[in-house]
Amino acid sequence: MIGRVVRVRRPVLVRLVFWSVLEAGQTFLLGYALARALDAGFLAGDARTGLRWLAAAALGVGVGALGTRRVYGVVADLVEPVRDRLVAGVVARGVREGDRGALSGLTQQVEIARDSLAGLVMVSRSFVFTLVGALAGLCALAPPLLLVVVPPLLAGLGLFAATLRPLARRQEAFLVADEALAGELGEVCPGLRDVTAAGAEEYVAERVGKRVDGEFRAARALARWSVVRVAALAVGGQLPLVLLLATAPWLLAHGVTTGALVGALAYVTQSLLPALQNLVHGLGTSGSRLTVVLRRLHAPPEPDVASAGTPGTPAPGTPTRPVEALGTSDAGTPARTTDAAARIPGAPNPGPPGAPALSPALSLAAVTFAYGPASTPVLDGLGLCVPRGGHLAVVGPSGIGKSTLTAVAAGLLTPAHGEIRVCGHPVPGARAAELRVLIPQEAYVHTGTLAENLGLLRPDPVPEPELLAAAEAVGLTPFVERCGGPDAPVHPAELSAGERQLIALTRAYLSPAPLALLDEATCHLDPEAEARAERAFAARPGGTLVVVAHRIASAGRAERTLVMDGPRTAYGTHEELLRTCALYQDLVAPGRPRPAR
Repeated sequence: MIGRVVRVRRPVLVRLVFWSVLEAGQTFLLGYALARALDAGFLAGDARTGLRWLAAAALGVGVGALGTRRVYGVVADLVEPVRDRLVAGVVARGVREGDRGALSGLTQQVEIARDSLAGLVMVSRSFVFTLVGALAGLCALAPPLLLVVVPPLLAGLGLFAATLRPLARRQEAFLVADEALAGELGEVCPGLRDVTAAGAEEYVAERVGKRVDGEFRAARALARWSVVRVAALAVGGQLPLVLLLATAPWLLAHGVTTGALVGALAYVTQSLLPALQNLVHGLGTSGSRLTVVLRRLHAPPEPDVASAGTPGTPAPGTPTRPVEALGTSDAGTPARTTDAAARIPGAPNPGPPGAPALSPALSLAAVTFAYGPASTPVLDGLGLCVPRGGHLAVVGPSGIGKSTLTAVAAGLLTPAHGEIRVCGHPVPGARAAELRVLIPQEAYVHTGTLAENLGLLRPDPVPEPELLAAAEAVGLTPFVERCGGPDAPVHPAELSAGERQLIALTRAYLSPAPLALLDEATCHLDPEAEARAERAFAARPGGTLVVVAHRIASAGRAERTLVMDGPRTAYGTHEELLRTCALYQDLVAPGRPRPAR
């Protein structure tokens, strides 16, 4: 499973081996220099020679520290491409196959896989090169020392290797039990009042108790195998130390010097034992977690059973809250409007004369959504119709439910009632997902070239002229020139939030999806850059734009504006809303006296 995602490039492997060998030199000098300092220096009455060997050991520590520092950078070059491949796979499964558990994989499981893989590489690499350095030092000091140290070390490693597979299975069983308990509690806790009112306390307690008992049994099984892992550490790391002390008279009688014996003790206590401890704890934990997470990331999506649960509750793996908080008005009432009030009139029919009208780019019919069965609906009976080629801005107070609306329209949240369609295709659905692109506030940029980032939503590489034209339209051209062209590498950590948003906007502009949903996707841009990007999307051939406005100026550029204000939701053009909507008047000109409604 791990080999399917880790593809080591030769230059990275060469650099990793080089710096690891440099780091292993410290291990070799640690015991060897100490032995020579005693035998040829202090015990022989030559303090100067002893100090020289100790200085050599100190120099080895400095060189080893340099190697360790360089190793971290090489490990990052090894792990980050793996993370990018996992993210691409999770996104593809979530968007194209409608897997609603993909968000958990993207936000949590991929990060667990990345961190576990980095830890796995570090501890295994460190153990291998420390082992080679220590054994080489023992052989250089006195070959009989290997007879004492190597057999228990191999026995401990064999015992530890025998625990890896059972430990991974029990780790996975514990994770499954923990997820089942969390899911059960997620269903029960929001409805505790209803449980009490219906007198179902015993039934619910029995259900939750079974989940708790299941996790307890899984935790005990995992703990039993952890005891075996501790035994492996004792045999492989601590038994050699005991044997060296027990066989010291025999070793000294067979030509092993006092300095060599002290050097061997240093190898065991300062190199082999810490390396084995890191291997056992790191590989036993990180390796098991990595295997479990990769198996779950590559598993086929589970069947959608959310519709059989509580209506209006997001499926497991979807966020319990979007970026905004609770989506209600100050009075606690939900947003409500009608289909007739939210239609954009006068839009041209893209079909030929006499042909039936094409289905709208986005339509919501009597959509109701709440974040739990006992919660007040954020959207209540919402009807909305945006024709193809339309440009709609969504404004309202923070937390009123604007991001919820885009998440529902994109299929990331499932409403309790109502129907959503994108270009006539039901949401959620694979075809509807292909026809819309959602740009959130936090833009994603991956390690790679700029062209790879911009063409992420296209099945084939984007021709450079088309890519440059899109960058010019959205306003990314200065960045393209500054970084060195489309083939220049992109390092996400070095980009500003505005640069990441421009890259994400250009990527969406190049997407074949006709419907673009901008959820405050320009919040880190200045007003001029924001206006340019929105005009580019509005003028995109065959495109439809829905903007959750970060600045009220976005509403002035749109054909129609939806003002979300609980039961006072309003809809119309900029001029119409200035005359009729008090909230819109306050948003446009705070503090200005309101005209008569």
